Amino acid sequence: MARAPSPAAVLLSVHAVVFDTDGVITDSAPAHAAAWKEAFDACLASHGDRRPFDEEAEYRRYVDGKARKDGAAAFLASRDLDLPEGSPDDPPGTGTVWAVAARKDEAFTRTLRTEPIAVWPGTVRLLHVLHEARVPIAAASASRHATELLAGAGLLDLFTAVVDGNEARRLELPGKPDPALFTEAARRLGVPAGDSAVVEDALAGVEAGRRGGFGLVVGVDRTDSPEGAADLRRHGADLVVADPGDLLITGED
Repeated sequence: MARAPSPAAVLLSVHAVVFDTDGVITDSAPAHAAAWKEAFDACLASHGDRRPFDEEAEYRRYVDGKARKDGAAAFLASRDLDLPEGSPDDPPGTGTVWAVAARKDEAFTRTLRTEPIAVWPGTVRLLHVLHEARVPIAAASASRHATELLAGAGLLDLFTAVVDGNEARRLELPGKPDPALFTEAARRLGVPAGDSAVVEDALAGVEAGRRGGFGLVVGVDRTDSPEGAADLRRHGADLVVADPGDLLITGED
C-alpha cells in the first residue's frame, strides 16, 4: 500500500517553515515582471533611455523579492537615473521613485482583477503535508497583495502567520535582503530563526534568510539551471530545488 507523502529529513531537522509567496507558492512572478516592465519602460522613455526593461534578467537581479520602492530604486540606479525619492503618497507616474513604484502597483492590481494567478502544485502539496504534520508555517512577502492571493487560492487557513507588505509597512520593516520580514514571521510562529527554515526563490530573499540566521535556507530555482542554482547558493542557500514539492518523500509499504 502506498504511504502518504511526508517531509524529507532536511525539513524534519527544523521546527517551523517560512515561505516566500511570489514564485514559491503563487505563480505571480510573470505578472509582477510585466507590471514592472510597464512602469519602467514608461519611465525610461520619459528620460531618454530607449533600452527596455528585461523581464527576466533585470527583474531577477534588481526587483525580485524586494519591496516596491527598493526594487524601483535599485533598477533606476542601474540605469543611472537619479530620480527624487518622492513620498509613498505619490500618484502613479515617472517623476519620482515612489511614483514609478505606484505605477507598477497599479498595473499589477489591474492584472489581479482580470487574470487569475495560478499556484504551484508541488508547493501546495508540501503545505498540506506540513499542516497535517502540525509543523508551524508562515508566509512572508514584500507584496501587499500576498494575503489576498493566498485567500483567493484557498490556502490562507494553512498558515499560522502571514506577514505581507501591508504588515511590513505598518511595522516599518526594512525590505529584503534585510531579514526583518522573515524574522518577524518566525517570531509570530514562536520558533527561533535558528530552528526554522526559509523557502525562497529570489536572490534577495535567500540572502535575507542567511543574514537572519535561519537554520535552513532552501532556494527554489524554477529555471532548474546550473547558473540559477549557483546564484542561489552564492547568496546563501543551503540547498536548491526545482520545486518545493521535491522536499516531500513518498514510499510503498
